[in-house]
Amino acid sequence: MPEPLTPGELLALDRQHVWHPYGPMPGRTAPLLVESASGVRLRLAEPVEGRDELVDGMSSWWSAVHGYNHPVLNDAAQGQLGRMSHVMFGGLTHEPAVRLAKRLVDITPEPLEHVFLADSGSVSVEVAVKMCLQYWRSLGKPRKQRLLTWRGGYHGDTWQPMSVCDPDGGMHELWQGALPRQIFADAPPAGFDAAPDEAYAAQLRELIARHADELAAVIVEPVVQGAGGMSFHSPDYLRVLREACDAHGVLLVFDEIATGFGRTGALFAAEHAGVAPDVMCLGKALTGGYLTLAATLCTTAVADGISRGALPVLAHGPTFMGNPLATAVADASIELLLSQDWAQEVKRIEAGLRDGLAPARSIAGVRDVRVLGAIGVVQLDHEVDMAAATRAAVREGVWLRPFRDLIYTMPPYITGDGDVARICAAVCSAAREG
Repeated sequence: MPEPLTPGELLALDRQHVWHPYGPMPGRTAPLLVESASGVRLRLAEPVEGRDELVDGMSSWWSAVHGYNHPVLNDAAQGQLGRMSHVMFGGLTHEPAVRLAKRLVDITPEPLEHVFLADSGSVSVEVAVKMCLQYWRSLGKPRKQRLLTWRGGYHGDTWQPMSVCDPDGGMHELWQGALPRQIFADAPPAGFDAAPDEAYAAQLRELIARHADELAAVIVEPVVQGAGGMSFHSPDYLRVLREACDAHGVLLVFDEIATGFGRTGALFAAEHAGVAPDVMCLGKALTGGYLTLAATLCTTAVADGISRGALPVLAHGPTFMGNPLATAVADASIELLLSQDWAQEVKRIEAGLRDGLAPARSIAGVRDVRVLGAIGVVQLDHEVDMAAATRAAVREGVWLRPFRDLIYTMPPYITGDGDVARICAAVCSAAREG
C-alpha cells in the first residue's frame, strides 16, 4: 500500500494534475477535499469555514437520490462484484442488463420498448440523435437530418448534444460555426402552472411545419430546463410538440436525464403532459449516483425503421456498454425507489423548499424564487459570485454549486425536514452574499 497523503499534498497534486469540470487548468480556486460520504452528508478531510461535514444540497449533480453509502445499493454492488464487474456486451449478455432493460420498459411511458445502454447522459443524447438520423436515412429520407429545440436548453457536452444547447450566452457558444446548425424556437414561457401561451404554441407548430422536410426530430427537456437555466414550463407545450410532430412526420425526443426518476414529482416529466416521446434519454439518478450509466429508449417503430435500412444496425457500441456492475446497481436503485412512497417524499421536500426559500424573495438582488418537486431555485438579477456564495453556504454547513445567476438545490429524497430547512437557509445566505 502506498503511504497515505496529507490533505495538503492531495490538494497540491490535484492543482498540478487534475482538470475539474468547467474550469481552467490549473484551477483558480481549491476544491473541497471529501474524505467520505454517508446519508446526505459529505465528510471533509479537513474543516472549511469551521465545518468538517456538509449536507449535500446537490445530490452530486442530481444523481444521488438515495443519498450516500446506502446499504441496499452497497449490497447490490458487492454482490455483483463477486460475480463479474464487466464483460463485453458485443455477442454476450447478462442478467443485470436484461433485468434493467425490462424494468425501464415497464416504468417508462408506452410505447417505449427498446433500450440502448450508454456510458453517460451526453452519450445517450448522441445515441438518440443517431437513432433519429438513421431512422430517416433507412426510410429513404436523408434530407431529414436537422434538429429543432427551444432556447434555454442543455443536453450535454459532446458534439451533437452541444448543437442543441442554447447557442447564445451558454457554455458552447465557442463552437458556433463548427457545430451542426439546428433550428431554435424561443424559450418556452416560464411557469409550470402558467396558462399556455397560444402565440408561443403557434410558433412551435409553425416552425415544425415549415422545416418538416429537413427535420429528423424535435428534442427538449420536458417541464424543467436544467443546466440551461433551471426554468420550468407548462406541460401543455409538450402536447403541442407531440401533435405537431405527428402531423408533420417528425420524431420527438425527451431528454429526461435530469428529470427522470421522480425529481419533478412525477416518475418521468412526460407524465405531467400525458404524452410519450419516440425516444427518451435517461441518466443521472439511474444508478442512484453510484456509477456512470445512461439509457436511450425508443419505440418499436423507430427500431424497425433502422433495421430496414441499407445498414440495418445501430452502429454504436461503447466498450463499457451494459456494464454488469452499473446495471446491477441501477436495477437495485430503481427497485429501492419504487418500494418506497417516493412521491410523498418528493412532495414533503417540495413543501419544505417552498417554506424555506420564501424569505429569499425579500433579499436584494433576487429576481425570482421557484420550486417544483425536489427542485428549489433562487435566481438573481446578476451573475453569482461563486466563491462568495459557496463560502456562505459552507458556513451554514451545506454544499451547493451555484452557476450563472442561479443558486439552486436538488437534495436527495432522503433529506430530512431539518436538513431541508438548513439547505434553504444556506441558499438564502448564498443569495445575500453572492
